[in-house]
Amino acid sequence: PLRYISKYREFVKHEAVKNKSQWKTMGPAKVAVPSPNDFLQKHSKEPKLGPKKKEEDGKELRPLTVPQRTYRPVIRIKKNFINKNAVAVIRGVPKKPQPFCVDTRQGDKYPLEPSGLVPKYIKKKNYGVTPKYVTRRNEEMKREEEEYEASVLEQLKKKAMKTLSEEERTNILKALKKNWEEINHAYQGLPVLTDTRYKKIHKEELELKLKQLEHDIAAIEKHKNVYIADV
Repeated sequence: PLRYISKYREFVKHEAVKNKSQWKTMGPAKVAVPSPNDFLQKHSKEPKLGPKKKEEDGKELRPLTVPQRTYRPVIRIKKNFINKNAVAVIRGVPKKPQPFCVDTRQGDKYPLEPSGLVPKYIKKKNYGVTPKYVTRRNEEMKREEEEYEASVLEQLKKKAMKTLSEEERTNILKALKKNWEEINHAYQGLPVLTDTRYKKIHKEELELKLKQLEHDIAAIEKHKNVYIADV
């Protein structure tokens, strides 16, 4: 049997060619063909100079000068580098041998200076000198301490304690004794039997007040000079 051929074959080919993008082809779609008359000529790409000017800004150019009869050109003398190098070696100072450190039997060596065996750091001029930043920090700390002490002294002066006069001391002592007598009178009036909780608490409060008053009276009578902080 004959092979099947679609009736839309030519139509598909036409549509594929029609809708094909130009950038999907190999190279540009249309390339201009160079003309045979535009061939590359000799010296065509070299820069072309303008005609020489005989005059510049209205002045005539100076004629070429001819060297005088007494002119002697400088003649360069050829140097003998072999003799020069030999003289430099003879007059030169011999180099000092570089110290090495050998640490194995096979003779492995390395420079002595960077090995750490040469005490070059302790021979420095500034070895053992306190760094500047440490000195500056110590001065700042000392200044801060002085300022703090000055502020503390100022606060103490503001809160300085004053001395009670004899008259004030006597009046306070009398008031404490009078208060003690009143509380003692109330304490003496308590019933003998304390069978309730309220009576026990009231008795303990009066006893604490009497002890505190007795302590204060004894302290004031013992010390003649009494200081009070000015808060």
